[in-house]
Amino acid sequence: MQQKKMQPVKYRDVEDLLASLHEKELETVNLLRQLILECIPGCREKLSYNVPFYYGNQRICFIWPGSVPWGKVQPYFVRLGFTKGYLLSDVYSYLEKGERKEVYCKDFNLPEEINIPIVKDLLFEAAELDKEFTK
Repeated sequence: MQQKKMQPVKYRDVEDLLASLHEKELETVNLLRQLILECIPGCREKLSYNVPFYYGNQRICFIWPGSVPWGKVQPYFVRLGFTKGYLLSDVYSYLEKGERKEVYCKDFNLPEEINIPIVKDLLFEAAELDKEFTK
């Protein structure tokens, strides 16, 4: 019996993924990528689950464009997720926790919705936390 795939697409690399995004989604993803690379210098960007994940000693965060489905779920937003979100102070209560225990996220429909100072604070904190973990 053939196992059902969680994703109907397979990108070769981040550039291949970016080429598939529509204009507003691409703008949002590019702004988030810019913030991550600025706030977490030296992090590695790697495609995992068909979306960009950012690594230091461990996974720090990811960007999940809505056009990349997961199983039957296909959101209509771009998600910035922090893999160790439960360890972040999140003093502004900016991140959405939902029913998740570790990964906390924020969803954006447009780049204008991104609160750049808060996202930068979260990224700086996540980078500092990552230094406490070994590879």
